[in-house]
Amino acid sequence: MSLSDRSARLNALQQALKERILILDGGMGTMIQSYKLEEEDYRGTRFADWPSDVKGNNDLLILSRPDVIGAIEKAYLDAGADILETNTFNATQVSQADYGMQALAYELNVEGARLARQVADAKTLETPDRPRFVAGVLGPTSRTCSISPDVNNPGYRNVTFDELVENYVEATRGLIEGGADLILIETIFDTLNAKAAIFAVQQVFEDDGIELPIMISGTITDASGRTLSGQTTEAFWNSVRHANPISVGLNCALGAKDLRPYLEELAAKADTHVSAHPNAALPNAFGEYDETPAEMAVVVEEFAASGFLNIVGGCCGTTPAHIQAIAEAVSKYPPRVIPDIPKACRLSGLEPFTIDRNSLFINVGERTNITGSAKFARLIREDNYTEALEVALQQVEAGAQVIDINMDEGMLDSQKAMVTFLNLIAGEPDISRVPIMIDSSKWEVIEAGLKCIQGKGIVNSISMKEGVEQFKHHAKLCKRYGAAVVVMAFDEAGQADTAARKREICQRSYDILVNEVGFPPEDIIFDPNIFAVATGIEEHNNYAVDFIEACAYIRDHLPYALSSGGVSNVSFSFRGNNPVREAIHSVFLYYAIQNGLTMGIVNAGQLEIYDEIPKELRDAVEDVVLNRHDGATEALLAIADNYKGDGSVKEAETEEWRNLSVEERLKHALVKGVTTHIVEDTEEFRQQCARPIEVIEGPLMAGMNVVGDLFGAGKMFLPQVVKSARVMKQAVAHLIPFIEAEKGDKPEAKGKILMATVKGDVHDIGKNIVGVVLGCNGYDIVDMGVMVPAEKILQTAIAAKCDIIGLSGLITPSLDEMVHVAREMQRQGFHLPLMIGGATTSKAHTAVKIEPKYQNDAVVYVTDASRAVGVATQLLSKELKADFVERTRLDYIEVRERTANRSARTERLSYAKSVENKPKFDWATYQPTVPSFTGVKVLENIDLKVLAEYIDWTPFFISWDLAGKFPRILTDEVVGEAATALYADAQEMLKKLIDEKLISARAVFGFWPANQVNDDDLDVYGDNGEKLATLHHLRQQTIKPDGKPNYSLADFVAPKDSGVTDYVGGFITTAGIGAEEVAKAYQDAGDDYNSIMVKALADRLAEACAEWLHKEVRTNYWGYDPEEALSNDELIKEAYKGIRPAPGYPACPDHTEKKTLFTLLDPAAEFNKAGASGVFLTEHYAMFPAAAVSGWYFAHPQAQYFAVGKIDKDQVESYTARKKQDLNVSERWLAPNLGYDN
Repeated sequence: MSLSDRSARLNALQQALKERILILDGGMGTMIQSYKLEEEDYRGTRFADWPSDVKGNNDLLILSRPDVIGAIEKAYLDAGADILETNTFNATQVSQADYGMQALAYELNVEGARLARQVADAKTLETPDRPRFVAGVLGPTSRTCSISPDVNNPGYRNVTFDELVENYVEATRGLIEGGADLILIETIFDTLNAKAAIFAVQQVFEDDGIELPIMISGTITDASGRTLSGQTTEAFWNSVRHANPISVGLNCALGAKDLRPYLEELAAKADTHVSAHPNAALPNAFGEYDETPAEMAVVVEEFAASGFLNIVGGCCGTTPAHIQAIAEAVSKYPPRVIPDIPKACRLSGLEPFTIDRNSLFINVGERTNITGSAKFARLIREDNYTEALEVALQQVEAGAQVIDINMDEGMLDSQKAMVTFLNLIAGEPDISRVPIMIDSSKWEVIEAGLKCIQGKGIVNSISMKEGVEQFKHHAKLCKRYGAAVVVMAFDEAGQADTAARKREICQRSYDILVNEVGFPPEDIIFDPNIFAVATGIEEHNNYAVDFIEACAYIRDHLPYALSSGGVSNVSFSFRGNNPVREAIHSVFLYYAIQNGLTMGIVNAGQLEIYDEIPKELRDAVEDVVLNRHDGATEALLAIADNYKGDGSVKEAETEEWRNLSVEERLKHALVKGVTTHIVEDTEEFRQQCARPIEVIEGPLMAGMNVVGDLFGAGKMFLPQVVKSARVMKQAVAHLIPFIEAEKGDKPEAKGKILMATVKGDVHDIGKNIVGVVLGCNGYDIVDMGVMVPAEKILQTAIAAKCDIIGLSGLITPSLDEMVHVAREMQRQGFHLPLMIGGATTSKAHTAVKIEPKYQNDAVVYVTDASRAVGVATQLLSKELKADFVERTRLDYIEVRERTANRSARTERLSYAKSVENKPKFDWATYQPTVPSFTGVKVLENIDLKVLAEYIDWTPFFISWDLAGKFPRILTDEVVGEAATALYADAQEMLKKLIDEKLISARAVFGFWPANQVNDDDLDVYGDNGEKLATLHHLRQQTIKPDGKPNYSLADFVAPKDSGVTDYVGGFITTAGIGAEEVAKAYQDAGDDYNSIMVKALADRLAEACAEWLHKEVRTNYWGYDPEEALSNDELIKEAYKGIRPAPGYPACPDHTEKKTLFTLLDPAAEFNKAGASGVFLTEHYAMFPAAAVSGWYFAHPQAQYFAVGKIDKDQVESYTARKKQDLNVSERWLAPNLGYDN
């Protein structure tokens, strides 16, 4: 094909884009599926003897079934498509390697483009006035450059940038040779892969002397509004803008409706054409797309009407009918007008960051620079990347908007350190949200770094130091990698030290970059070199002034360019005296920023506020920085030592508030949660009031209102609110006798709310927290505790004249119990709102199962304590209630419809097939480790000090509604302060519980000979071979990709017919003995905070006990891994051998199996009565005390945790027969796992 054809077509394309919205084709995979092709279709004659299966390799059909691909492409053109995509989504060596077909990659691209070209040219002959265009597709490949495939090793990558470039270069050459008009880089879920594709495409253009337009299309994966690799829409655009694409757009993952907000953002931000090819809505639970052409066209038409579109098509689930409907719908609207976007340096990490001449000064964090921080250097030398990441995080949390990373040190492999650190940062969204400045004096380190970052970063630095040619070469590469650059004021003759040299070099560098390299001027940042002042050498005295003047010159004479500098250099002669250094930085920045300095490399946490520098020091520093007179340096040296200090002043908690008026003191105590003086202050104020109730209605309620407002605004967190409630309760407790003595009314509450954990469930931490928060907001709470039967709940609601009923539950059976309560409320004619909450509940369950049963009033699902107040307020407000209830009803109807649409059956394996696909273990050579005893052992009074070391703290914070990983949560910029205070209180309480022996821990565990029978059951034997029990397990029935087995826990024990005697273990641990009593004593004393604290700690200790006991079992009692040496972190990440799954959890979801476990371990225990373990089961199989854990032990080296997931009726029937029970019993206990409607 001659070039003139192509250039004529491209002119026609540019013209068409001005006139109308162009139509892209639809889903290729969807259409191929509809042909129901088999293995032999994919093979054809050419690949008839290929050694592995090739079905599913859709790109191969270009060679084996070109008739099918050609027919699909023609159907899309007949439906109205202008642009045809080649069927080359996976035609790279990386992706074809899955089939061993790497060698075909080039041919697939050539033939794929050639086929599309023939179909398009044939159509153009039919409609010469409307030529059709071919977009050569580069897909994302099956590997990602910025995401680790290994959960345990976030720095690992299974593909490199260079490998991807090589892959994409080959593919691009093939597409061009086959006749593509454009190159489309699409379905970008990892922006770094896309940057490799852009790099490759531009390299081919340069090497082969040809240039085609590039289309780019990213993928927002879900409602988070981010790509799979974590970027927001604007950050993604900033990262790929350097490709100068003819269009940028979004496709795949979402349907048109969900895509709208991101498309709208792109349409507003991109200074090029915008495209969209969404899916036909979201797939249903069975992976099929339900949205009809007409439904989809309505949504897409609105995009066109809103002016978002230049190009539109379809992705997964769309067909020629969809494309035809869309083409007709958008034909009546003009194309989007490209907005005029002002020039600015638009950087990105996971989030966008824009710098222009109007930006406030930008802090670049410097502590991740080996040359600037001895601590960071030490951590990198010792390979301690975990703590090195903490340093980066501290910089971001202290306000660094960009972080500078430098690994230059003689003894270090700088390139390896840079790559390792950047790959690890990619897995830390709290750090990688900001852009990265890659800092090195070695080009190969910079280039290695550029291959690791998906965002648009900054290169620090390039210069003319090694001559103009080298400078231009580096600048070209930076442009191709999509980075801004710091240009040092250097030339062949060396560093610029005078103001004149600074001006001259910056001007010359600017002209070369902008005029010869075509570098965007807004992405140039000059560093005119900051040198130390006050060194005692006269030539140095004007260094700061020279720098400040250079900043002004850049601002006034070099359009759009920015400026930067390493601020700490200026004060170098005062190292060792932090306060004076900080003052120098502050003064220097004050003047440099006024003169146009854009950014500086500073320690973000270490800047003195200009106005707060003592006047004497500030004047002396200004004289030095601005070089006002000859004696300035000596004058500053003379006073410097007076300010040395230790550089850290933290205000102590003072007792000044005790001098406030008593009313203010009460408010202060409430907001700060201080109980020390509450009784005396309450009494003092009571004596000033006519009636004791006035104390409550006055300062106490005023203080609680402040607490409520702060909590609502996210400025105060749950543990602090609970402390405030404790202060309130103690004040009220003091006043109640006085109120009763005058027979006065108790204070008017906003409303009365009954709270109960439903029958059979013993978990109440969450419920208690919600109760306390509602109490703080002026509601009267009737707390009925745990295991409350429906009848008792309803009687109390009537007797106590409650306004709302709140139900809580944590275990699955509680869901049914809540449905029962709702039914009873309807039957008995209640007219009260019902609030639903707790860990097992969800909006979907509430909408589908509970709400339809109770129609007399509202049923509302409440996610957490912070939402409860808003819900209660609206439910009890005459003005707000009707609207709120109506909104909730409509929302729930939509949820029900969504759920109903989903039930159109997912494909699963039959039970027989899933048994066939069990893991294949070699039992013939397997030698099980024999446990040190068989039967049962009881461990009394386990040392709580030892258990405390095994605590996993992250869930502790979650139970207090504080989200974040421990220990990082302690320094989190939002909740860090609250978390640290909570942690300190927890440590104090833990010490008290241990030292005063207020609670105790106990464990019962045992081992028995066992064998697998009936594929999914385990027979357990006594010492004489008699059968003690049968344990029943369930098997996964989901269809597994890439040959993975369908697991059942029974797989990890030797089958009976193998002749091998294997073993299984079981355990019950609790740390809750005494906990309920201690918690109750606190609650009775009006101290909910410590009551909840005791329960939360007992929960953690019980888990810790299970963790500790499992370790003892592995290394000693069963002894199958005696050499194990794992840290607590590794235990939390389950790095040990063998597993301890718990009945009622994903691998064995049937709670009733706990009965067998208890029968084996603690035969004296009955329902609601404890035996040797100190734990009993409720009728719904919850354990009491709540701080208890039980489960099975499996020691097989390949044993692993898994989730059974959805199962079908064939398995449930087999399970029912094996358990000798009625089908409806099985279905009730397995309800969450049923893959069918019962």
